[in-house]
Amino acid sequence: EYGALAKVAGFATLCATYDTGFMVLFEPFESDQSTISNPVLHLACLDAAIAIKPVFQRFHTVIITSGTLSPMEMYPRMLEFAPVVQESFTMTLARQCFAPLVVTRGGDQVTISSKFEVRNDPAVVRNYGNLLIEMARVVPDGIVAFFPSYLYMESIVAMWNENGVLKDVWKHKLIFVETPDAAETSIALQNYRAACNNGRGAVLLSVARGKVSEGIDFDHNFGRAVIMFGIPYQYTESRILKARLEFMREAHQIRENDFLTFDAVRHASQCIGRVLRGKTDYGLMVLADKRYSRADKRSKLPRWISTCLTETSINLSTDMAIGLMRKFLKAMAQPFELSSQLGISMWANEHIVQHGGRGDVVATDAAAAMEVDQ
Repeated sequence: EYGALAKVAGFATLCATYDTGFMVLFEPFESDQSTISNPVLHLACLDAAIAIKPVFQRFHTVIITSGTLSPMEMYPRMLEFAPVVQESFTMTLARQCFAPLVVTRGGDQVTISSKFEVRNDPAVVRNYGNLLIEMARVVPDGIVAFFPSYLYMESIVAMWNENGVLKDVWKHKLIFVETPDAAETSIALQNYRAACNNGRGAVLLSVARGKVSEGIDFDHNFGRAVIMFGIPYQYTESRILKARLEFMREAHQIRENDFLTFDAVRHASQCIGRVLRGKTDYGLMVLADKRYSRADKRSKLPRWISTCLTETSINLSTDMAIGLMRKFLKAMAQPFELSSQLGISMWANEHIVQHGGRGDVVATDAAAAMEVDQ
């Protein structure tokens, strides 16, 4: 009976408890996709340093590590700490098992991009569709395609349905779509995995910042290629985002454009990073937007990805990209001995001793088997 009043009282308590770094905001719509007014009050945390401060206070040494902490200079400013050691490493691999590619134009040489001005241009939509068709024809097993938002994905898929792109993709793979509904997405993921396991192959259309991009691994046959259609910038009309941008400009001297680009490229890195989940895995990482060819965007990619982007892979047409994909997949199809990783991406006891370790590490079954084979 008093449940609604209890919620109001709880919200008021939170507002009174937290002051610095927080702001109460009024949003006229419940979500970005809503068209019917349904006002919502938010208590928004604008300062990320508040969440990690207790960790720094409790522990003498804190290690922050991730495959997508790039550019690293942004984090000390946002989280308000002075790093003692700050390093970015490349991957140590026995073979080059991932291939990042930047596709900037279609086969008709029309530039592709998710920029607001051209995102619904028929030529751009057609070239995005042709890229997906060609990849479905060439890449085995599973392909995961990410879009900047649900709204953009819905409009693109509707146009693909009208111009026959989806029918052409269906000739090679099944198609599944992530939705905002968690139950529907779980069913789609289950069927997607089943299609990859039985040899039919599948394409999963997903959204950056969604469930699939942040919590699901697509190892081995579940993800032989990931496509990022466009750059996943945040919805810039959000009042919460505007308040946070203003706070960071005043408190940390971080410019709006710097943070928006940092955040967008970080999410793109998380998306394409889904394809590589182990030393024996391999996959293609396709960034389909002209803007990824610019140095200011590439510099914000993790070092283990950016170092593999060569001059021959950052300004590709669809035809050129498909040719490089064929070459990469052919190389990955060659026999690969796990023992070849010893001393490179996997160490035995003697390698640990050579690098100043103790050398009394108990070998795992896989490592022991490789030592026996040698």
